[in-house]
Amino acid sequence: VLQAARAVPVPSDREVVHVLPSEYVVDDQGGIKNPVGMVGSRLEVEVHIVTAAALAVNNIHHCVQEAGYSIESLTLSTLATGEAVLSDRDRDMGVGLIDIGAGLTDIALFVDGSVRHTATVPLGGRNVTNDLAIGLRTPIDAAEDIKLAYGSASVESVKGPDVIQVPGVGDQRAREVSPRVIASIIGPRVEEILMMTKSELQKAPVPDLLASGLVLTGGGACLPGVAELAERILDLPVRIGKPCDIAGTIGLVVEPADAAAIGLVLRANEATPVRRVRHQNGVFRRVSARIGQVLSEFI
Repeated sequence: VLQAARAVPVPSDREVVHVLPSEYVVDDQGGIKNPVGMVGSRLEVEVHIVTAAALAVNNIHHCVQEAGYSIESLTLSTLATGEAVLSDRDRDMGVGLIDIGAGLTDIALFVDGSVRHTATVPLGGRNVTNDLAIGLRTPIDAAEDIKLAYGSASVESVKGPDVIQVPGVGDQRAREVSPRVIASIIGPRVEEILMMTKSELQKAPVPDLLASGLVLTGGGACLPGVAELAERILDLPVRIGKPCDIAGTIGLVVEPADAAAIGLVLRANEATPVRRVRHQNGVFRRVSARIGQVLSEFI
């Protein structure tokens, strides 16, 4: 039935990436998570199908092949992120995952342990950085450093020094700017991202079943005050999601920005003997060493 579901017609410029089962039905008996071992004459499945632009998929394959490697499979980033920051209890009770990345904000809703809705907002942390560069009249790299060091999602959450030095463009001299001014530039863009996210949540078939609320992760979730702002706009409990219960990562990667990368490692190990990578001491450290060995080939 999963293979049959994958054969569903899609536009020629789209490609099926995932066929995610929500529930199975055996002879009109629904709500079945795993039908293996049951007896029946008819098997059905309700699925959530994830598609991607075929051109984007081809470009990913081409880039990896040019680097001398091959892709075993593609994974929706929010599924990978969920592996790192969500518990089974979250998924069963109903939870929304919002991954504020650099260029995109990805959304996934989990109910009864299954993905029920996915969406993407075409804005992210890079847009915040661009706004700062324009508003402060400073280079992009300086704007990124300022965002990470002094940025806040709202004026109310500003902490730190009264003024900071902002580098000028070219030969222009550095200027002193209050962190409150920085927050006044960042805030409207973060609000826009959250309002677009709210619009996507309202399209979902399960907006009232998110008993565990929303989990914010990704680099954009590191901004002080973003959780409080999200609660006010989205009208749901919000918490920041960090990778947790990962053996061997103490002091290594524990920030929301690392969630997708850690989740990819966890998903890649699902088909290996080290299935319970979260609980086996040193497994993640060995995987990290292997990744480091691969990356060293590019240096």
